[in-house]
Amino acid sequence: MRVTDAVNFFRQRGELRGSVQIVRTRSPDRLRWRSAVSFVTAAAAPLLGRDRLRVEEPVREVVLDLPDATLRREVVLDARKVGLDLDRGEVLPHHTVGDLGRLTFVTGTDVAQLRRYVRLPDDFFAPIDTAGAAVVARALSEFHRVRAHRLLLQLPDPDARQPRQRHEVFMAERAETESEASDRWAALAKSLVIGSV
Repeated sequence: MRVTDAVNFFRQRGELRGSVQIVRTRSPDRLRWRSAVSFVTAAAAPLLGRDRLRVEEPVREVVLDLPDATLRREVVLDARKVGLDLDRGEVLPHHTVGDLGRLTFVTGTDVAQLRRYVRLPDDFFAPIDTAGAAVVARALSEFHRVRAHRLLLQLPDPDARQPRQRHEVFMAERAETESEASDRWAALAKSLVIGSV
């Protein structure tokens, strides 16, 4: 039985311990195992107190012991999307508000847009929520990418012999702007989790 099917079986029955046990015993891979862990973390996110701790801590131990650094990072970011914090400074790099300001300047993004979704301290040297900032930057990148794609789908075939009308030229320019914004936010997300611009 696939790891995702086994986790879903236990999750639908309300037995999160069984789901955690499946995740702990199966060998990790970047597709199915990662999806299974995201199912478990999504089910644990609304829990409170000891119930949440019983699910969160075993998963956190498994994640911290992963030999694949990329898989470890992506599982931590998947958990952060649903409000579960598996990283307590061991997986993602530490950044301050000043580092974030420098990275947003270099990538051409706006820190004010991040402030809408992530709490950022006022102190220049205070640490930030790196996972939260990276998740928001990825979401903004995806948002701009989808907008660019939708605009491009509304345009006629670029190989057509007839010239584009004025509104189609504006739509093409807007799609290019959205695509560039998507690339900038993706660069910010990458530089936050990897540390290289």
